[in-house]
Amino acid sequence: MIIEGNVSVKAALLGQQRDVLKMYADRNKRDRDLSFIIHRAEDRNVPVVYMDREEIDAMAEGRTHGGLLAEVTPARWQKLEDIRAEQPFYALVEGVEDPFNLGYVMRTLHSAGCTALLLRNRDWQKAESTIIKASAGASEYLNVVLSDDLPETVRTLKKQGVFCYAAMRRDAVVYHEADMKRPLLIAIGGEMRGLSAKLLQEIDQNIYIPYANDFRNALNAAAATAVLAFEVQRQRSL
Repeated sequence: MIIEGNVSVKAALLGQQRDVLKMYADRNKRDRDLSFIIHRAEDRNVPVVYMDREEIDAMAEGRTHGGLLAEVTPARWQKLEDIRAEQPFYALVEGVEDPFNLGYVMRTLHSAGCTALLLRNRDWQKAESTIIKASAGASEYLNVVLSDDLPETVRTLKKQGVFCYAAMRRDAVVYHEADMKRPLLIAIGGEMRGLSAKLLQEIDQNIYIPYANDFRNALNAAAATAVLAFEVQRQRSL
């Protein structure tokens, strides 16, 4: 697969969630960021092919590549048993299929110090290039665990002492009154379908974000993730 732009290519090189097989760079472009990326590629013995901008345009899907492309392998997803953290902060996202929205969620979670993101197992390969770009490269640094059975994965974490919250208004407490310092998981559903009933059966406590008015519609997943993830970061930084 081909990824495009300095941010995506740099993240693929530094994050090491996938192999970078070859890079294609505009032979007439020179800037500090590109030089850094090319030096890192050379350190990892990644071949760099210099081309005219027109040739790169013909290879790229978009026009925001800035003169840099890379041929990469699909991502190497993590296994739950390989994740190590003294005070883990897991996030589970269900029902978010749009790669732009998922990328925004990953960008927020990585910035807030999330230990790992849990997703339903599916073929994400065709969406990976978009996810990398939308996440500003954060997807290459964030641990991602794909699960065939999300409720069972939640049960496994609970046996490990992880307390599980769900972003759900029913029988909920205000999010900033919840204890976010302990090992935890926060489950967030897409605004169309929300969290599945089987998953909600495994949740220890629902939490909600209070509004300043009587607006009834849910925040989108990316916005809700930002509020809740940075509350975890805030409480743990006190």
